Amino acid sequence: MRFGPFSLVILCVSGALGASLPAQSIPPPAPRLLTAPTLAVPGRVDSSVPMTWTRVDGELTLVAFASWGGAPMRMAGPNLEGLQVTGDVVLTPHPGNGIWFESVIADETDTTWYAYYHDELPAYVCGRPDRSIPRIGAAVSTDRGVTWQNLGIILEAPPHSEVCSSSNRYVIGGVGDVSVMVDREWKDVYLYFSNYGRDPGAQGVLVARFPWADRDAPRGRMTVWQDGVWLPPTVRPLTGTDDVPIEWDYPSGTPIVRTTSPWHDGQNAANAFWGPSLHWNTSLQRYVMLLNRTRDESFTNEGIYISFAPTLDDPRAWSTPTKILNGGGWYPQVAGLEPGSGTDREMGGRGRFLVTGRSTRFIEFR
Repeated sequence: MRFGPFSLVILCVSGALGASLPAQSIPPPAPRLLTAPTLAVPGRVDSSVPMTWTRVDGELTLVAFASWGGAPMRMAGPNLEGLQVTGDVVLTPHPGNGIWFESVIADETDTTWYAYYHDELPAYVCGRPDRSIPRIGAAVSTDRGVTWQNLGIILEAPPHSEVCSSSNRYVIGGVGDVSVMVDREWKDVYLYFSNYGRDPGAQGVLVARFPWADRDAPRGRMTVWQDGVWLPPTVRPLTGTDDVPIEWDYPSGTPIVRTTSPWHDGQNAANAFWGPSLHWNTSLQRYVMLLNRTRDESFTNEGIYISFAPTLDDPRAWSTPTKILNGGGWYPQVAGLEPGSGTDREMGGRGRFLVTGRSTRFIEFR
């Protein structure tokens, strides 16, 4: 992890990243970061920390997941400050690589939970197993997140989009670092994810979705947003026999903000948004997205940015990202303070601002 200075700024990104989002008719809210007592989740963390509320023996309980080195663990407690590690996550069958739980969604009855994970496939195809080609998978739990049934890989980069000669320190293709939300009508599941593939025009934060009704069998149901159209995958040739399961090829998408200095171009410099974290803000009645912005192929953070939208289904509705921190660490997110509802996916006017599972600030919205 790389942590830069925590200086507070509000700066419009505008043309520095090429084509950006359309201007909003209503000015976006102005967030504030305020000093807070230091808080860190008890588990080791090198990704985001998804959370959900439940009742255990009648007691309101916050359950969260911390992932480190590809191994997620479960935490539980009466609130964010009271979390304790309760054990390692058991995922069956395991995909065989490191996985990071990045979003957890409980159904309307709180009897079934769904997790969406980042899976780092070693780049064997390039003869470079020290680098990865990430992909996104799903899992389901009926015991409040203690054990999980793997639903498989639900989103991958387009075929042959890896860049074997890339100088990127970590990834040489793939998709991952995902934030998942169900819309307010419980109709569709939206995945806002990072694309690290070959095509410079598709690098950055992209959007995909599938019907909530297909949450128990999401493979092949994903569509990817490309220039205003939701494109489905195609069945990969020569698969689907009795011995080989059906595999899918997913299309390339259109980023929310295009980059002008892409990954994998042989230059150390890079200029791309990645690692989105979304929540519904009940005070603003808007969706809020936090983003990292890299300055090089080692993922050195140029800053942490914020964007707003009234809806999830139109990626063009997001406001132009504005900077709220210079530098900063990876995986910024919020944690709502409201008992029973405040999580990384929902908060009100004030919450905790976390970076890689650690918080020294509150975040407020006016």
